[in-house]
Amino acid sequence: MRNEILYILLPDYAAHEVVYLSQAIASDEYALKEKPKYVNKVVAPTMEPIKSIGGFKTLPDYSLDTMPDDYGALVLIGGFGWSTPVSEKVVPIVRHAIENGKIVGAICNAASFMAKHGFLNSVKHTGNGLEQLKLWGGDNYINSGEYIHAQAVSDNNVVTANGSATLEFAKELLLLLENDTPERIEMYYRFNKLGFCNLFPK
Repeated sequence: MRNEILYILLPDYAAHEVVYLSQAIASDEYALKEKPKYVNKVVAPTMEPIKSIGGFKTLPDYSLDTMPDDYGALVLIGGFGWSTPVSEKVVPIVRHAIENGKIVGAICNAASFMAKHGFLNSVKHTGNGLEQLKLWGGDNYINSGEYIHAQAVSDNNVVTANGSATLEFAKELLLLLENDTPERIEMYYRFNKLGFCNLFPK
């Protein structure tokens, strides 16, 4: 199971936040990889289809109760579900991941969820602004001094990002996962950040 990237999706998840990372895991610039280093798997509260903010439905590979204990990385995709009671079921999963040195990614409201439960108190981090982290975190968030106002931050196997940083989030996780060479990961980032015409002008 160590080659599985587990994406936790809660109801009304932000579908765009999963695109760059999952695409780079499964394909290169030419086609789908014949032998990818990692495999994408979706985890949802139950095995029922999970709906995105935009109304798309995704069929999970695992529920929160059936997901494996071993995996390549745990990725918390943002959305509105992180402020609802169902998110509490993810707390022990994240705690187990961090205690066992797993790579953990959290973007947008999922980063705020991390602050709420004290998971950002020993790492440099970012999110949807310091004020939101303080609002969600309350007394459990005691590490505002290591907040960095950046698109994405990677520290001690924890990657955090704001909701507009899908590409930067992907880049930091791809580097931690050693999904490809740093040069190829940088090219993937630049291609999608700058666009074809800017990267390859006439």
